[in-house]
Amino acid sequence: MFSLTLLSAAAAGHEEEATAFGLGAGGWVALAMLAVFGIMLKAGVPGLVAGLLDKQIAEIRKQLDEAKTLRAEAEALRAQYAAKIAGAEADAAAMVEHAQHEAEAIVAAAEAQTTALIARREKMAQDKIGAAERAALADVRATAARAATMAAQGLIAENHDAKADKPLVDAAIAGL
Repeated sequence: MFSLTLLSAAAAGHEEEATAFGLGAGGWVALAMLAVFGIMLKAGVPGLVAGLLDKQIAEIRKQLDEAKTLRAEAEALRAQYAAKIAGAEADAAAMVEHAQHEAEAIVAAAEAQTTALIARREKMAQDKIGAAERAALADVRATAARAATMAAQGLIAENHDAKADKPLVDAAIAGL
């Protein structure tokens, strides 16, 4: 029978597996694995692995706590800077408004100064015109007086001679 089994297995393309103490190669691998696991359990490897994992978990929790703290600080800084930005924007708006009021005041002062300057210049021009009119009038009067004097001289020279002057001189002496 043994030979039939080998022949039928050989004919089928299967070879019979060698065994030792009734275990094949797979059985021995399983037994070796159980022995390794047993030794590891006896040596406390799972406790060591659990301890290492606990340390890593603690470290990760510590890092997460630090990250939460940093995030809280970052949010506080963000809020602080947002408040500063809002304050700076309000300051800038106040500065712009103040500058506009100053510009309006400067424009109003310039307009008042310009109006006063125009009034002064107009007064000066009127004064110059008046002085020129008075000078022209005085010049016309002087010219008219000269013309009248010359005309009177011409008339006197034509109409008065020594005979006509004698009664005038006598009357002037009698009046003294």
